[in-house]
Amino acid sequence: MVVLGSKVYVSGDARDRTLDGLRSMVGNELGDLDVEYDVGLRHDDFPTVTVQGPDETVARNLLREEFGEMVTDHEDGETYVGTLDSWDDDGFVLDVGFGQTVRIPADQIGLGQGTPSQIRTRFGLVQHLPLRFVAGDPPRLADEERDRLYEWTRGNGRINANSVTRSEARATVNRAGHAQDIVTVERLGLLEQSIICNPDTDPPGLLADIGTYMPSELLAIVP
Repeated sequence: MVVLGSKVYVSGDARDRTLDGLRSMVGNELGDLDVEYDVGLRHDDFPTVTVQGPDETVARNLLREEFGEMVTDHEDGETYVGTLDSWDDDGFVLDVGFGQTVRIPADQIGLGQGTPSQIRTRFGLVQHLPLRFVAGDPPRLADEERDRLYEWTRGNGRINANSVTRSEARATVNRAGHAQDIVTVERLGLLEQSIICNPDTDPPGLLADIGTYMPSELLAIVP
């Protein structure tokens, strides 16, 4: 069983749609392998995929690569994934599953000047966003994660959203009449998406227009 590194924190029909979408994504990943799989959801809102069959080892590795994996033990110097649970003046708190959290101290975030709250807003770090960290004393944000986030502040503007699937985010942009103002919607997690704007699109302006259609946390990233 693989505990995936992205949470399903919505309820009701939205939860059912998210799990249906996850089953489709897992099927796309494992479709060519000789395995049977079952998608479930833990009490802590992290989904699981149970895999059986001749290709199960390959299948588990593919799932880990695509979604990340929550594990119970963290070895110093190794990279793991957590989801952004909360933040304060002292740093970021990541939910790493199994009832555990990891605190990334403010001086280990490594994303430039500002308080953790200011950094979160500047880089579009919506709540529950999966983030990679390096275990240790103290833990720190992983170099590859810092590189990814700095890339978001270059090139096209973005709007990051939570509590919405990729298809729902795209449909919302279309419904708001802004299909021509975006390049694509990039999946960051099961319910965390990045709407990539055209070069001549103003991210805060687009955010204001689509915000009434999307019951999500929305953060604009302006290059």
